[in-house]
Amino acid sequence: MKEAFKRKINEECGVVAVFNCHDASEIVFYGLHALQHRGQEGCGIVCSNNGDFKLIKGAGLVHENFNESTLKKLVGDMGIGHVNYPSIRGGNDVSMLQPYLFRHCDGDFAIANNGSMVNYQEIRLFLEHNGSIFQSNSDAEMIAHLIKKEQNSNMLEAIKGALNKLEGSFACVIMTEDKIYACRDKHGFKPLSLGKLNGGYVVVSESCAFELCVADPIRDIEPGEILVISKDGLHSEKYAEDINHHMCAMEYIYFARPDSEIEGVNVHLYRRETGRLLAKESPVEADVVVGVPDSSLSAAMGYAEESGIPNETGLIKNKYVGRTFIQPSQRLREKTVRMKLSTVSAVVRGKRVILVDDSIVRGTTSKRIVTLLKESGAKEVHVRICSPQMMHPCYYGVDTSNKVDLIGAFKTIDEIKEAIGADSLAFLTVDSLYKAGKRLELCTACFSGLYPTKIYE
Repeated sequence: MKEAFKRKINEECGVVAVFNCHDASEIVFYGLHALQHRGQEGCGIVCSNNGDFKLIKGAGLVHENFNESTLKKLVGDMGIGHVNYPSIRGGNDVSMLQPYLFRHCDGDFAIANNGSMVNYQEIRLFLEHNGSIFQSNSDAEMIAHLIKKEQNSNMLEAIKGALNKLEGSFACVIMTEDKIYACRDKHGFKPLSLGKLNGGYVVVSESCAFELCVADPIRDIEPGEILVISKDGLHSEKYAEDINHHMCAMEYIYFARPDSEIEGVNVHLYRRETGRLLAKESPVEADVVVGVPDSSLSAAMGYAEESGIPNETGLIKNKYVGRTFIQPSQRLREKTVRMKLSTVSAVVRGKRVILVDDSIVRGTTSKRIVTLLKESGAKEVHVRICSPQMMHPCYYGVDTSNKVDLIGAFKTIDEIKEAIGADSLAFLTVDSLYKAGKRLELCTACFSGLYPTKIYE
């Protein structure tokens, strides 16, 4: 295998698309701002003004790249945007920042994607052997090349042909001169939702963005669906028949905002229910329940309600520090953990603390939090994790593609407990992930090792 094509994990990102809305760039901006939690390393917006495409993107947060002045340069009633978290494969390379804009004799188009293809290497080699030249290692660029290889005169048929060659996860939006195509993989790994704004439409990775865009939610884009948005309205096409609803369990556990609805399940209520189920499965005598902000606060609430143990604010988060799970390097993760959390000593001093967290990936964050609590006088710290033990790599867009980075892949629960310094440790069962949202299908491959797709080299 060529070194350049060693398939590493892709980013967890967010996409926005706006059609037939005055000052589309402003709406895309607000949508990206609402999705900032999905990626803080870079962002971009491309708008079309009667086929005249203009793109602005850069490293950093949405508000660092866009203001009233820059948004005025993005003229048009159509636009798509993207917030980016750097992949291990792409790192902080600016070539990985989306959206991508492609100039072509058959018509210009732009694309933004959230996901990761497990057959990326095979398709890229095929495309390169047939004349394609790549500027990045991005799945979105690969999809664009594949579409042009398929296209004769019908863009929709070209997209259908391209998507049928992909295996893995994607939720992408494609903008041409007069249409937006919203597409979701046939397994349903990534969320993508449709909303209405006046006479136009908005597509977002998470429904929480609708409120800031002042749009009314309509429905989810279905797995295996291509939704065509044009002046004629909405047109739905299925590009695949064998579809599933294998939503990534980590969307509910960690990535999504609590006010998002994913496939009819509210994220806050889901997390609160996982806390209740965990309290039933793994009770322990203690004085207070403390959730790790922000993604574990709902689960801590549920644990406290079920156990009858008071739920207290024992940890305070510095809101101006990024999320540690999606920091691009171990060194940055460790430094960020030290900056982002502080304890409320009066709450935990002399107490037996139940620490509720969403997951343990590498173990460094958990160890630091346990240490912080004990340094603040906690008598005992019992760690309860509202997800199962993460033991297997993810190949669908979560930054856990290297097994050596997973503490759960090589250590038992007792060994992890010792490594993080906890007095006890328990994980939620896989069955409870389904029960919490009353779901029949989920992707739990990182916990169970059961992958919904073939895994390529």
